Amino acid sequence: MSDSGAGDGRSAPSAPEGALRWALAPAGGGRVRVCPLDAHGRACGPVRTEASAAAAVASRAPGAPKAPRHGAGTPVRWVWRATAAVQPELLAAGVRAERCYDVEAAEALLLAYEGRYGEPSSLPAALARLRGLPVPDEHVHAAHGPEQQPSLFDTEPAPLPGGADPLEALLEVYAAQLERTERCAHPARMRLLLAGESAGALVAAELTRAGVPWSEREHLRLLEEMLGERYAGSGPPRRLVQLEEEISRAFGGARVRPDLPAEVVAAFARDGVRLSSTRAWELRKLDHPAVEPLLAYKKLYRLYTTHGWSWLRQWVHGGRFRTTYVPSGAASGRWTSNGGGALQIPKVVRRAVVADPGWRLVVADVAQMEPRVLAAVSRDPGLMAVASTGRDLYTELSELAFSGDREQAKLALLGAVYGQTSGDGLRNLAALRRRFPAAVDHVDEAARAGEEGRLVRTHLGRTCPPAGRPGAGDGSGPEAGEAVDEPRPGGAAAGAAARARGRFTRNFVVQGSAADWAVLMLAALRQRLGGTAAELVFFQHDEVIVHCPAEEAEWVEQAVREAGEVAGRAAFGPTPVRFAFSVAVVECYADAK
Repeated sequence: MSDSGAGDGRSAPSAPEGALRWALAPAGGGRVRVCPLDAHGRACGPVRTEASAAAAVASRAPGAPKAPRHGAGTPVRWVWRATAAVQPELLAAGVRAERCYDVEAAEALLLAYEGRYGEPSSLPAALARLRGLPVPDEHVHAAHGPEQQPSLFDTEPAPLPGGADPLEALLEVYAAQLERTERCAHPARMRLLLAGESAGALVAAELTRAGVPWSEREHLRLLEEMLGERYAGSGPPRRLVQLEEEISRAFGGARVRPDLPAEVVAAFARDGVRLSSTRAWELRKLDHPAVEPLLAYKKLYRLYTTHGWSWLRQWVHGGRFRTTYVPSGAASGRWTSNGGGALQIPKVVRRAVVADPGWRLVVADVAQMEPRVLAAVSRDPGLMAVASTGRDLYTELSELAFSGDREQAKLALLGAVYGQTSGDGLRNLAALRRRFPAAVDHVDEAARAGEEGRLVRTHLGRTCPPAGRPGAGDGSGPEAGEAVDEPRPGGAAAGAAARARGRFTRNFVVQGSAADWAVLMLAALRQRLGGTAAELVFFQHDEVIVHCPAEEAEWVEQAVREAGEVAGRAAFGPTPVRFAFSVAVVECYADAK
């Protein structure tokens, strides 16, 4: 493939009318090569060399001078190797990619769908498979911190199999992925999932760069309020020292270090109390003077070690808590974070999450998201009706089937999803089955498929790991990248593993579909926030936080609600199920709940 000319990023070549997709690949020295694509993933116009990815994207944005003529306001969907390799540069330059197709994210989803979960999904690996060459080890893009400048395009890319040209390799793999997508049982659903996953990668990079607004002053105040001042040196703060002394006195004066479980168990043993652990639930059963200070110590020690002064120094910079978001970091498709425990911010620490002066935090979370997803994917008429009113779903359910007992209704529905099929769980499940047979059958079939070693897919086609792979839920998966060549265990061990996998797949079919909905919601919300001052700053499973000027808060609240409804229709088709958000507009995150 040869270039038709070179550009400096200030102008862009004309593209055929209606060409909405452009490929972008590194050309060395920070430059990139770009070309328009047809519906089959083939180049349909001249290949140009641009000064940078940021220049290429900016010059082809809707409304940019001399931007390609593809319809007023129609955004380009960029096809590139991996968003993590491009987006940091774009964000550093203040350039917004409206849409993209992340080839490596798509490869991972398609491999899983084809029963090849965990195989290398990098561009070199995908190209090697197409050409029948040895597949190289997995290449994982290093996460870029929010203060770091770009990216894969700073340096010469890693060599591709057979010395392939980066743009040619990208187009070859992309075209093959389009064909593989059409071979799926539901191609339109898979296309939607791939688009959502790619949009999620854009959002993740933007969240990583934006950071969560964080008041260092408030964080220091709450640490001193709860833990007391720190003594000179690196020792624990005053309140932990006092509690340790109180615990030791409760055991007769001999020093007991409460952060060492073995010492605590031994101290109780000397007092004639046998413990198997120092977990809080086990301690609460005891009548002993050490219990109360021990429980207080455990709570404060956790704050000290997970969100204390060291955490603050490491993770909060420039008034923002900065972590790296990892889309689909869990096997279910849920996101994870890399650094700082972003998805586990304790309620007490939320006092430090404070909006900038004149701004607000719009905190939105979906009530009972997974039961609503079950209603949508199972098409159970009764459960869809329960999930259609916007009222508390468990209250609605309790009035129908559990004599108004909301807690029992909640336990029954979650028990069906998570596989609690003994004792009270079995009785509740029977009541649930009488009222909502299609919903219970849906998760039961997923459990049977898992126990039999079959693949289980979400509504859109996200596929669970096969039995024996990491994340498969059967407890027998090897470490990532380790070959699976040993026979499955027999007898009782095999039965236990099968049941464990059944519980995993029972949950996967719901939790994974919820993850699919969530990423589509993020994509829809990102589109609505584009061009405004509002910024997405936090995402956790079923909750988002948008940081915006106070005067935009009402509009942002409406945008969040609309994004949820759009995602529901896109993911599950026309159903009466409502994905109702609970929304709070606050200055401090702790005031939202």
